Amino acid sequence: MKKNMYVLLGLILVFNMSGCGYNSMQAGEEAVFAAWGDVEATYQRRSDLIPNLVEVVKGYATHEAETLKAVTEARAKVGSIQVSKDILKNPEAMAKFQDAQGQLSGSLSRLMVVVERYPDLKANQNFMDLQNQLEGTENRINVSRVRYNKAVQDFNTSIRTFPNSLTNSLLLHLERKEPFKADEGAKIAPKVKF
Repeated sequence: MKKNMYVLLGLILVFNMSGCGYNSMQAGEEAVFAAWGDVEATYQRRSDLIPNLVEVVKGYATHEAETLKAVTEARAKVGSIQVSKDILKNPEAMAKFQDAQGQLSGSLSRLMVVVERYPDLKANQNFMDLQNQLEGTENRINVSRVRYNKAVQDFNTSIRTFPNSLTNSLLLHLERKEPFKADEGAKIAPKVKF
């Protein structure tokens, strides 16, 4: 009789556990990791594209070596930061990563101003193709960041709401993930001068 009671209690517990969020929190964390993988992939695409862009520009604007050097150094700095899934739990590492990416974006913006100053560059089809690729990559980075932040929001909400919060505190011990944040200077609109 007691054995049947334990089996019955076990079955009730298993059926009740289906609503505890265990699986949905696991799926949510995997969605965060997948979204982060997309962010990394778009940054890698940009990193791979920049050397080609720099080489084309070098051929036409050797006198703008300072700008090209800044782009190259910023790319090297981005490449020197080791990124893993652990960065999602570490606000300082995430800030460092975002800062390096921001410096690279700033260098690329200055490079585009160089292009505007020198019409020969704009007339070069190879450069135009690379410029379009770079613009597309920057758009992909933004989309990936937005998707990542949405996955982080969904995950962080899932581990903080009941009954998932109870399941998380008792079984999983999952931690909140860090979203992308705007750079300090992002609040001020950039000034474009020609």
